[in-house]
Amino acid sequence: MNSVSVAVKIMARGAAAGLALLLACSAVAGEGTLPAGARVLHDLAYGADPLQRFDVYLPARTAQAPVLFMVHGGAWAFGDKAGRGVVQNKAAHWLALGYAFISVNYRMLPQAQPLEQAADVARALAAAQQQAPSWGADPQRFVLMGHSAGAHLVALLNAAPALAQQQGARPWLGAVSLDSAALDVTKIMQERHVRVYDRAFGTDAAYWQAVSPLHVLTRDAKPWLSICSTQRSDSCPQSVAMERKASSLGLRAAVLEQDLSHADISRRLGEPGPYTDAVTRWIAALP
Repeated sequence: MNSVSVAVKIMARGAAAGLALLLACSAVAGEGTLPAGARVLHDLAYGADPLQRFDVYLPARTAQAPVLFMVHGGAWAFGDKAGRGVVQNKAAHWLALGYAFISVNYRMLPQAQPLEQAADVARALAAAQQQAPSWGADPQRFVLMGHSAGAHLVALLNAAPALAQQQGARPWLGAVSLDSAALDVTKIMQERHVRVYDRAFGTDAAYWQAVSPLHVLTRDAKPWLSICSTQRSDSCPQSVAMERKASSLGLRAAVLEQDLSHADISRRLGEPGPYTDAVTRWIAALP
């Protein structure tokens, strides 16, 4: 069950049943098996709201460690930085390679709309970059990653880095979007779509364009990798369209299609195998 279908069911049910489903689908799975000597810094604040927090996973030895900066999904309305499929395999894999791994929470609908959520992510990025030297991490070697709604937010910031710079963030190396189907928001909203998108993006065409990574893409964008599920009809076509526009601007962009479910695109990243190997090589090759 992907995040969009979960959100639809939550809104369609009564409050108690919807809450039970939400908790079941975003259950915290814990830190899993981390490499020996790894340590975790929980709930570091980047703002006053209780959701403006991130967790930092550090390898046993840090010396100018690169950083993977993860943004969870959840239809812009739910989810958690320690949720199932967000941390375990990724942290274990990249910590073993000497990376630090950061997982971010941000304010949700209806408290914050997607542009405000992107600003939250950018503020978290700025705070993490500022604090990175105290952890033994390199503030100049951050790589952004997000899944589902988080993939949209990461793609948006990466496409128009000025949005992040306005919140104090410094340049990063590149970004990885894990199965976003909201890269061309304008197109989505002009066609038949699930109600979750109405809640996230409203009815203002100007807002659709402002939150559409495809439309805000500039020549300042960083390298971008989109992993998309071939089991969905709406993810890979948008990824390909954005890759083509990026290439026309002389930008580095790539699409990696996977025969995995929407959830498994995130959950299985970090497991041994060709999928993880391909993403690891792409990240390692960033300048």
